[in-house]
Amino acid sequence: MSHIQSNLHPETAFSTHYVPAGDYFLGEIKQGQTFRIVDLKGNQAADVLFYNAKDPSERYSAMDTIRSQGNLYLSAGTKLMSNANRELLEIVADTCGRHDTLGGACATESNTVRYSLEKRCMHACRDSWMLAIAEHPEFGISKRDITHNINFFMNVPVTADGGLTFEDGISAPGKYVELKAKMDIVMLISNCPQLNNPCNGYNPTPIEVIVWN
Repeated sequence: MSHIQSNLHPETAFSTHYVPAGDYFLGEIKQGQTFRIVDLKGNQAADVLFYNAKDPSERYSAMDTIRSQGNLYLSAGTKLMSNANRELLEIVADTCGRHDTLGGACATESNTVRYSLEKRCMHACRDSWMLAIAEHPEFGISKRDITHNINFFMNVPVTADGGLTFEDGISAPGKYVELKAKMDIVMLISNCPQLNNPCNGYNPTPIEVIVWN
């Protein structure tokens, strides 16, 4: 795990966005801008999708990112690659140390399969994404563009036999990850409402997005 502190200060930021638990953030980040996602209360999971702002069919690719860095986990120094094998962003600071790109996002279907039929109607990250793109058609993102995501602050270890487990988070209040945009991008965040596994400590909490020019 790689921990690197940022030298940027919130009082010099271009904009700050508070994202309640279970809510979404959808916005454009310009090439050269740096943004920080802050785990305000600790042990929260932020499910994030990234797109080329000029062409949403180019988007974050877990496969290309893992292959290019030779590592399953994301941390300071990781270059986030697109499905066109181009660099979308770079993680330039990280006080958490490791982030998941394998576990995917919770959905009503996966909640039903993993937990029980009674969990089917619980709010899920995919619901938040669908709501976001329905309320903001100006970004040109459709249902088919919802693919690989990153789970910032989420702890999903790979077992010896190649399985995945959802474990207690390794984050804490005030921990953050900071990224620099290598092209104009659109960022779509679901601040995860999950109540069924330890990724949010069974208590979803808010996050903050801070953007600098």
